[in-house]
Amino acid sequence: MKDLPGPVFKDDRKLTYLNAEGADKPLKSPVPAAVLDRARAYRLGRLRAAMAQADVAALLLYDPVNIRYAFDASNMGVWTAHNPTRYALILNGGPAILFDYRGTEHLSEGLPGIDEIRPSTTWMYMIRAERMDEFLAEWADEIAALVRAHGGGNRRIAIDRIDPPGERALSARGLSYVEGTALTERARAIKSADEIALMRWTIRVCEAGMARIYEHSVPGVTEAELWAHLHFENARSGGEWLETKLLSSGPRTNPWYQECSHRVVQGGEMISFDTDMIGPYGYCADLSRSWVCGYQPMNPVQRRLYAVALDQIGHNLGLLRPGLTFAEFNAASWRIPERHRPFRYSLALHGVGMADEWPVVPLHCDWSDRAPEGVLEPGMTLCVESLIGEAGSECIKLETQVLITGTGAERLDSFPWEEV
Repeated sequence: MKDLPGPVFKDDRKLTYLNAEGADKPLKSPVPAAVLDRARAYRLGRLRAAMAQADVAALLLYDPVNIRYAFDASNMGVWTAHNPTRYALILNGGPAILFDYRGTEHLSEGLPGIDEIRPSTTWMYMIRAERMDEFLAEWADEIAALVRAHGGGNRRIAIDRIDPPGERALSARGLSYVEGTALTERARAIKSADEIALMRWTIRVCEAGMARIYEHSVPGVTEAELWAHLHFENARSGGEWLETKLLSSGPRTNPWYQECSHRVVQGGEMISFDTDMIGPYGYCADLSRSWVCGYQPMNPVQRRLYAVALDQIGHNLGLLRPGLTFAEFNAASWRIPERHRPFRYSLALHGVGMADEWPVVPLHCDWSDRAPEGVLEPGMTLCVESLIGEAGSECIKLETQVLITGTGAERLDSFPWEEV
């Protein structure tokens, strides 16, 4: 527990986390452009190395997070996450091509990893309706021709996500589908020092948003109003979106996973939240905190539950080191007391980068012979989770984001825990 930062007062949080001067203004990144350029080159290099190892001729990307990772090219990320209209094709030993909307080429011009920008061919039913098959054939012909031209006879193509008609069309043209998610997840798992610098800045912006939530945690505020402060800080400081709406108060904290509502928060009630924030540079800040509305001292039950949650975080954080297998972590991990098990979180650790990512390590009570295998490596970034509640209580949600170093683990966030 000695490595966990201690509490500070309300005014200190505002001063420390909004900005050094104490003025309310957007945060502007101090990260040099050279750091971003090196991170871009590193990320594309990771994908190309993974492609070579998997012996695929090409990597086709539809997930906007993967496209951002490969090229740093961003265009309506939330919309394209559920509408497959924008994609990228990286040829093994050949060009890297971004297929984007007509008229938006200027958004990605000059990005160093992109060799060519072409107009995308959209074949989804919403847009093409009864003409879908025509556009599907046009799309598949173009992809197949590029693989034939640059694949050296290799017809294996890795794809991160694709609707069934697309896979069938490529197969009909002689291409062999390879599941690409494992390739991209493993490539993204090891961060460079430059990526960590970008992630630190996203966390800085997230903590400014958390400070705004803390500042406005007064009786009479609604859960939705509190959540809006994180959106506000992220948007005005150059961030992207929030993956969830996980902020609840009082009795709505238990059971967990209730998204923010118009419920009015009362003084003395616990406010618990999980940021899941995709911030500046496209990196994720996934932090959780709980505190009492109105800056009141915790009652005895709140204090006891919070102390248990801190124990879980501190114990599991202290285990992390390079070379530790997931199974070894599980064997040594903090054991949840029986009274808290029905209210437990769904996992102990998970990876984080440009979003939540591989690996996901279950809690000890959910471990089985079907648990994923793996080992912690330097450069991995992970979130250490805790959710503690019991029958009739509120729930305490805590989470910290860490970097696996050459000797152990370094916390990347610094927003304080509460005093217990």
